[in-house]
Amino acid sequence: MTQETKIKNFRDLRVWQVGMKLVEQVYVLARAFPKHELYGLASQMQRAAVSIPSNIAEGHTREHLKEYLQHLSIARSSLAEWETQLEIALASAIAGLSRSSHCLSKWTYWESNSRRYATL
Repeated sequence: MTQETKIKNFRDLRVWQVGMKLVEQVYVLARAFPKHELYGLASQMQRAAVSIPSNIAEGHTREHLKEYLQHLSIARSSLAEWETQLEIALASAIAGLSRSSHCLSKWTYWESNSRRYATL
């Protein structure tokens, strides 16, 4: 999407698009978890990931900028929650290290650029 492109709805936001890719990756990662973690850490990680683009979308549809910024803040907090859960999975050797490392490095990039994405 170019700078000249008008944002018609939340689906046009790069930050929402990146958040949706995270959700896809987390669901793939969760499949690698042992069965006893399906309703534990895997489920928590999925919910935290889903919360990220959901809050971005909800905030974008709000009437006031302050509400939008509040929802972006919640989305960023959900990202921190998810990163913590991924660290727990890594420390517990629950998930395959290579999958988790790839997922974490991809989203660390998002975290470092999230302020820029939030303005797009």
